[in-house]
Amino acid sequence: MAKAKSVFICQECGYKSPKWMGRCPECRNWNTMVEELIQPANAAHGPVKKNNRPALLSDVTLDEEPRIITGMKEFNRVMGGGIVPASLTLVGGDPGIGKSTLLLQVSDHLASHGHTVLYISGEESIRQTRMRAGRLNVSSDGLYVLSETDISQIEMHMKEVHPEVMIIDSIQTIYHPDVTSAPGSISQIRECTGQLLRIAKTSGTAIFIVGHVTKNGALAGPRTLEHMVDTVLYFEGERHHTFRILRAVKNRFGSTNEMGVFEMKEEGLTEVLNPSEIFLQERTSGASGSAVVAAMEGTRPILVEIQALVTPTNFGNPRRMAAGLDNNRMSLIMAVLEKRAGLLLQNQDAYVNVAGGIKLDEPATDLATAISIASSFSNRPTGVTDIFIGEVGLTGEVRRVSRIEQRVNEASKLGFTKAYIPAKNMGGWRKPEGIQIIGADSLVQVMQLALGKTEVPLSDSPFFPPKV
Repeated sequence: MAKAKSVFICQECGYKSPKWMGRCPECRNWNTMVEELIQPANAAHGPVKKNNRPALLSDVTLDEEPRIITGMKEFNRVMGGGIVPASLTLVGGDPGIGKSTLLLQVSDHLASHGHTVLYISGEESIRQTRMRAGRLNVSSDGLYVLSETDISQIEMHMKEVHPEVMIIDSIQTIYHPDVTSAPGSISQIRECTGQLLRIAKTSGTAIFIVGHVTKNGALAGPRTLEHMVDTVLYFEGERHHTFRILRAVKNRFGSTNEMGVFEMKEEGLTEVLNPSEIFLQERTSGASGSAVVAAMEGTRPILVEIQALVTPTNFGNPRRMAAGLDNNRMSLIMAVLEKRAGLLLQNQDAYVNVAGGIKLDEPATDLATAISIASSFSNRPTGVTDIFIGEVGLTGEVRRVSRIEQRVNEASKLGFTKAYIPAKNMGGWRKPEGIQIIGADSLVQVMQLALGKTEVPLSDSPFFPPKV
């Protein structure tokens, strides 16, 4: 019989070393090497099927397997239209953000529609789970709960219940009896996730596992954990805000650009079916430094407010801070404003914020960001019903963006009467009634029209003269 081998494994990245080191050479973190005993594998994992033979791709029959609809439209949107049977989904998020609440409410919706659900908690007893379910008004007959951390016992109970959906809360508390390391270690997480993946594929049960995140916001455990699962969801939001956002960063069965918005209330999470109206309801009219943009989150246009505050500074290096936007992108836009529009921003502190805690990462928000900065610098407010859509290039031009028709239609529905868009996006689509659409070739043209600098026609608009 082969002996167990002792290795040191980094608890951050999974790097293995035969001896202890104070600093991991892979991720460069200190004091993360932990000694673990690796048992030799006696047999290959998983059952061997005799009918597993190579087949021509054209000969494979494709049966459209129906998805499991949860009853929560926002959750279904992020999942790509519903839960795919035999899939493994990883849900990550900060502690206390609402991961367990979300999955318990999803379990209740599924069980109330006739699906069998097994909710396994490694952090709470059955009575504690029942208390939390009572607070959320969860009382479906088809929902089974279990408090267990042994993966072999979980597999045994699963064969008794035969659930369509199983939830593991959380993967850091589950352990494999054949692995000697402690629960939550790299070896335990990798082995338990691998076994859950085999269970999902062989039984047809859709499995959700909850994963903790590190202080940097990444999922705890090796990066291979995200490669093993079919879908990776992040549940994020500010603790001091009631809104929560569910994003898919990996999805083998749908788009990774979708976003679901929820609001945390006393009775649990409620869906926000019209996020644009919620994010704009507290907007102040007549205030400088504010601009609205129609951003695309997957297939859904969302209208959000971008706020900017530009103030003089007495220090040599002015501050540039952005919340909800890329800080480097903000610095690039400010450089364009200074060079192409003549705004003297080198002695100004600049702070840019996306209201509502939303994070925007598409170039179509450049124009609204630039207008909000220019509005705050000149102390001239934009129109309350104005919206700005477009990418800004380094030469000051406004470049075309995708799905302009959906963006403008969403703005028209919410009562906006004027939209500034790239001139290259003016043709080829049906324009809604009740909204004036202005196509612009340069950033300065938009600034002159939106901030009331001059009423010169678009084709003859000069740059602002640089300040001396």
